[in-house]
Amino acid sequence: MTVLSVRDLWVTYQTQGGPVPAVRGVDFDVDRGEVLGLAGESGCGKSTIAGAILRLLPDGTKVDGQVLLNGEDVLTMKVGRLRAVRWQEASIIFQGALHGLNPVQRVGDQVKEAILIHYPDRKDVDARVAELLEQVGLPGRRARDYPHELSGGQRQRVMIAMALACDPDLVIADEPTTALDVMVQAQVLGLLSRLQRDLGLAMIFITHDLSVLVDVCDRIAVMYAGKFMETGPASDVFNSPIHPYTKSLAAAFPEIGDTKYRMAPTGLGGDPPDPQHIPSGCPFHPRCPEAFDECSKREPEMYPAGEGRRAACLLVEPARVGGSVSE
Repeated sequence: MTVLSVRDLWVTYQTQGGPVPAVRGVDFDVDRGEVLGLAGESGCGKSTIAGAILRLLPDGTKVDGQVLLNGEDVLTMKVGRLRAVRWQEASIIFQGALHGLNPVQRVGDQVKEAILIHYPDRKDVDARVAELLEQVGLPGRRARDYPHELSGGQRQRVMIAMALACDPDLVIADEPTTALDVMVQAQVLGLLSRLQRDLGLAMIFITHDLSVLVDVCDRIAVMYAGKFMETGPASDVFNSPIHPYTKSLAAAFPEIGDTKYRMAPTGLGGDPPDPQHIPSGCPFHPRCPEAFDECSKREPEMYPAGEGRRAACLLVEPARVGGSVSE
C-alpha cells in the first residue's frame, strides 16, 4: 500500500535576489513498511522536499505538483485538516534536537503536547509518554527532565518519541544523526531501524552520507541541483552506481584496510551550482569526469537503467545504449 506519492514537485523560494528553484520536478512513492533514502550534497533540495511534504516551508514559497498522503493532497488541504494530519499521519524528526525542543519545558510535557493536540480527552497520556520514552531507550522518569539535562543522543531519542507519539503512517528523518558523535550515531540509527521494522512505518531518511543509507534504506534517490540523478535499490546504488555523480559520492567513502584508497585521488572538484544559475543541459556536467559535448546542451530524463533503477544521464539513454533497458 502506497502511503506517500509525490508527483512533479517543484519548490521555489522567493528572495530579494529573485526566485530560487530548490526542487525541480521530482517524482517518488513510499510504500508502507518501506524506507526511502534521499542523498546528496548540502543545498541539493533534500530538506526542502521534507518541508514541502508537511507544508513547513516559509510563507511565500511557491510549491507546485502533488503530495498525496494516504491519497489526499497535502498541498490543497485547509489549515484545520493539515493540523490534523501533522503528527497523526506524518511526522518529522529534525536534525538539531536543541532547536526542536523548548529549553524551558520538561521533555515529557513536550511529548504530551503532541498527543493532547490530537487526543485532548486521553486519560492515560502520562503513561503513554513513559511508554514512548522507554520505547526509544530512555527510562520513563526522564520525562521530568529539561532538554539541557540530557545528552545529545538522549535529546534525539526524545525527538523520535515525539515523532511516534500519535502512531503516524509516515516518519521523515531529516539528517537525524548529523549532530551526533559516531558511537551515538550508530545507536540512533539502530534504534530507528528497529522501530521502523517493529511498527511497519513508511520512512524517508535524509542524509548526505550514502554509507548510512545503504544500511537503513530499501531504496535510495540521489539528488543534485534540485533533481533526482539516480534511484534504485539501496545496495545496488551504493555498490554499483550508474550516474557519475553517484559514483563520486560513493567513492568518497574509503574501504577499511584498503591501502590503495590513500594513494588514489579522491573528492569531487568544484561546487554545486547556484540554484539561480543552473547550467544548461545536465546540471552536473561542469563537474562530471565523463561529460561530453551533448551534456551541456540537453538535460537528460530519468532513463531506465536496470531492474528497479533509473538514472538521469545521457550515457544510459536507450537510444545511445542500443534499445530499451529493463526496469
